Amino acid sequence: MIILQQLINGLTIESAYALVAIGFTMVFGVLELVNMANGAFYVLGGYLTLIFLTQLQWNFFLALLASMLITGGLGALMDRVALSPIRKRRASKIAALISTVGLGTAVTNFILVFFGTETKRFPDVFNLGKIRLGGIIITWMQIIIFAVTVIMMAVLSLIVYKTKLGMGMRAIAQDADAAKLMGIHTDHIITFTFFIGTMCVGVAGTLVAMYYQQIDTRMAVAVGMKSFAAAVLGGIGILPGAMLGGLLLGVIESLGINYIGSGYGNAISFVMLIVVLIIKPSGLLGRHKVTKV
Repeated sequence: MIILQQLINGLTIESAYALVAIGFTMVFGVLELVNMANGAFYVLGGYLTLIFLTQLQWNFFLALLASMLITGGLGALMDRVALSPIRKRRASKIAALISTVGLGTAVTNFILVFFGTETKRFPDVFNLGKIRLGGIIITWMQIIIFAVTVIMMAVLSLIVYKTKLGMGMRAIAQDADAAKLMGIHTDHIITFTFFIGTMCVGVAGTLVAMYYQQIDTRMAVAVGMKSFAAAVLGGIGILPGAMLGGLLLGVIESLGINYIGSGYGNAISFVMLIVVLIIKPSGLLGRHKVTKV
């Protein structure tokens, strides 16, 4: 029973982390760029929802929608203002990576200035209670988090693999110059990819804040690292891989904390990541790329 309870707890929180991993995966799949600002947008999404709920007294769904649109819009703005000029100058991907680090730092400091450093209580919006199955306790919030993650991954998978927009994303991922010659509006599609990726991250921040009923600016670093690790573990650039990596890391970390100690949770997760990458460098669902000359 204890093992099953830990499995459920691990699946829950890492479902939300999987959304952040999807944000990494969306951008990397198109540009082969790791967006290191995701952790900052994750926290910002939670804080925005909290402000709309408590200060403006909005309905939760309206508050969440506004938070999603703002975080997504800021992600798109980040691409337009900071990253698009770098691409046009044919600068290295390292320059773009450093730019995302700087932007993430700026967003984090904005949060610190305007929202403060203290931990803030997040209201129990639904207060749906718990389900008891023998000795196992499952909260409705856990079910909601898992369901939202699965639904969003399914919708994004449909967009990427079944729509004209997704076809454009995949074409840019293979060869951006060739895609442009074929009439694809590469800049618009890339900006939209950033919008989708950061929107998912903002939703994750709100879900985790609801689960713990609190939000803290220090969440950004830990979530950013774990979510990136989850994306790499599953196969970065592969949407189902982000989900699988997040869930697997969560379960192993939860079991490790319970049976070995809370201080070793992160270490166990990253040791597992290293082992998997030694055996399969492309990740669990990733495919080895063949370079043709």
